[in-house]
Amino acid sequence: MIHRETQVRNAGHMDLLKSFARPQAFHVMIKPIGPACNLSCSYCFYLGKAKHYPGRGDFRMSQEVLELFIRQYIEAQEVPEVTFGWQGGEPTLRGLDFFRKAVELQRKYLPKGMKLINAFQTNGTLLTDDWCIFFRENAFLVGLSLDGPKELHDKYRRDKSGGPTFDRVMPALRLLQKHSVELNVLCVVNRANSKKPLDVYRFFKDLGIGFIQFIPLVERLLPPGESVSLPRSVKHISHATVAPKDYGRFLCAIYDEWIRHDVGRVYVQMFEAAFASHLGKGPGLCLFEPACGRAMALEHNGDLYSCDHFVYPEFRLGNILDEPLVEIVQKPFQTKFGADKQDTLPGTCRECTVLYLCRGECPKNRFLTTTDGQPGLNYLCDGLKMFFSHARPTLDWMARAYRSGRAPAEIMNALKQSEPESRQAGRGESKRPGTGRNDPCTCGSGKKFKRCCGK
Repeated sequence: MIHRETQVRNAGHMDLLKSFARPQAFHVMIKPIGPACNLSCSYCFYLGKAKHYPGRGDFRMSQEVLELFIRQYIEAQEVPEVTFGWQGGEPTLRGLDFFRKAVELQRKYLPKGMKLINAFQTNGTLLTDDWCIFFRENAFLVGLSLDGPKELHDKYRRDKSGGPTFDRVMPALRLLQKHSVELNVLCVVNRANSKKPLDVYRFFKDLGIGFIQFIPLVERLLPPGESVSLPRSVKHISHATVAPKDYGRFLCAIYDEWIRHDVGRVYVQMFEAAFASHLGKGPGLCLFEPACGRAMALEHNGDLYSCDHFVYPEFRLGNILDEPLVEIVQKPFQTKFGADKQDTLPGTCRECTVLYLCRGECPKNRFLTTTDGQPGLNYLCDGLKMFFSHARPTLDWMARAYRSGRAPAEIMNALKQSEPESRQAGRGESKRPGTGRNDPCTCGSGKKFKRCCGK
């Protein structure tokens, strides 16, 4: 929509690609090395999953599990495109030969005419020329974890000895660019970097990154005995967790720069998803779908879980060595898991003006109670509502442009052309470039600037 089709396809690969919104397809995030990783990032939620496999030191996926999954996963997709998402832990620990075999098996079972996408998320520290050549030759889409400039990245992303990792990630970025690997950056928005949104965004742009995902960190430290599925307290939020309003301000600041200068040039997943939802199309991102349950996680031993964020014993659906994959994903438990996202929304959310954009966000973050005592309010609610309300007028403008056959990127010219007027107005208020205080807002809402984007 805002970007050409191939750009949209490339950038959204670490969550759910186009197939997510289609009921006849599902997505599985594959863990070929389980929770094993060569780093020890202080906010990592997946390293602790090793406790679910006590006494097991080797988390390498077997060739038997690999081939069985590839065959059944391809057979189950009733769409012309199948996406494999490889994650960890750190998937490069499984070795390059494993992924060469995976590609060989994919080609063996892929029907004629079906399109194949491989998405690979990595911390980058083990990448070599051989890895990058493999990625390029096999059209892998690579997501590189990078949290901003050195001082921000190194705040939480540390190695096993507690040392910094930035100076090991940057060579990986240059290698990927050198070999023209399709690349996006996955930036975890945390307590530290959320305070410096433009430093983060401009750093990525200066590196030539055209595709960016901002992933909010919400990390609960569960006390003994507290249910995983029914948390009701924020008493145990980690020190690294982003504050809701900081998250909102982070998104607003970057959006304001993006809307003026980078529409159609830089893909920011959150903004593109919001625009798609604004048009009434699927956002292509599970966070903002009305229901979930179509994105599961496959562990190294063949265990399938309801979601990557719900790898707990009570959300284990089965094992593909024991049951066919297509039967596991259709179990009533998973159907209910997906429907609960919408069915358990509190009344406050159902009456919210930005529900059509937010949809309650991820169920893992819905552990607050509303002011009237209803459970299920999202921890990030204040920040999400701040951002979506802030962006809605310009999203309206772009949506009207799109429906009339014009490029949404024309918003940049519209804002730029109105800048002299705001200068001539001589007002002291901080406002978006667009108009004088009492003039019609350039977002096209029909309201005065002071009642719209200038609020």
